[in-house]
Amino acid sequence: MQPSSEIKTNNTDGKRGLKLQEFAKYGRIISFDKAASQLPSSQLPNLGSKELQCISTSSNSNISCREVMTDYDEMSHESIRKVAENKAYNARNVIDLVRFVAPKMMRRAEAHFSHGIAENLDDPKYTHHKYWSNPLETKLPDAPDMEIYCLYGVGIPTERSYVYKQSPSDRCGSIPFQIDSSADGSDDGCLKGGVYFVDGDESVSVLSAGYMCAKGWRGRTRFNPFGMAMYIREYWHKPPASLFDGRGSESGAHVDIMGNVALIEDVLRVSVGAIGAELGGDRIHSDIMRMSERINIQL
Repeated sequence: MQPSSEIKTNNTDGKRGLKLQEFAKYGRIISFDKAASQLPSSQLPNLGSKELQCISTSSNSNISCREVMTDYDEMSHESIRKVAENKAYNARNVIDLVRFVAPKMMRRAEAHFSHGIAENLDDPKYTHHKYWSNPLETKLPDAPDMEIYCLYGVGIPTERSYVYKQSPSDRCGSIPFQIDSSADGSDDGCLKGGVYFVDGDESVSVLSAGYMCAKGWRGRTRFNPFGMAMYIREYWHKPPASLFDGRGSESGAHVDIMGNVALIEDVLRVSVGAIGAELGGDRIHSDIMRMSERINIQL
């Protein structure tokens, strides 16, 4: 799942949000050098799972000396170079990259979690527990009186994608790739120290936190076949003005939001029987609705 290749992160509809006056290709999760993070997709090579498997077979076989070592596997200098030559990895092939760089870790992870998008949610395989944590590979139950709330903070720069480079070290056991901390954008841009930032709660981006309630589950979709009601309640981050304000009373940060007075009030009201309409319906400060509409996914 990824939005259209270019997202402008400033707001144009009066909603509060991060004021970043530039375009960024946020569909790219990892880019090798700053230029690759900005080039049109048509100018980038495409390296998928089959190509990575060929690199793994041809480059990692018969290694007499461990040239470069990750935590989980051996990689030769040739395979590292070929991975970096691809220049950019998006939501479609970044998982293939992680499988290649850390195969043992991914085998353990994929035994318990899945990261795909279901083509047929009625397929019996989706009854396996590893799919339950992925809302794009499971569907909501027939519970017409139930409501779902997406409650999350906004207004804090949050990591979204990264500019990497090859590690300069050739020593055995060195980490093959590292974030290029010299990659910066304009002063008011979203690229800082090799990291692209977006609106979020400092840990989770707005798109990850709110997409399902904004579009994936909203109305009758294949992920919400019985039309369960959805509500988005966003909490604009306000850092404490002084040490005496306490921790989190108006915070939208990932952990401190647990002390946010407005969130606690919403949770208490729902727990004693209030419905979404009585809370005031959606409360949105970000561009989540506009961003969600740009995502092309079968609903």
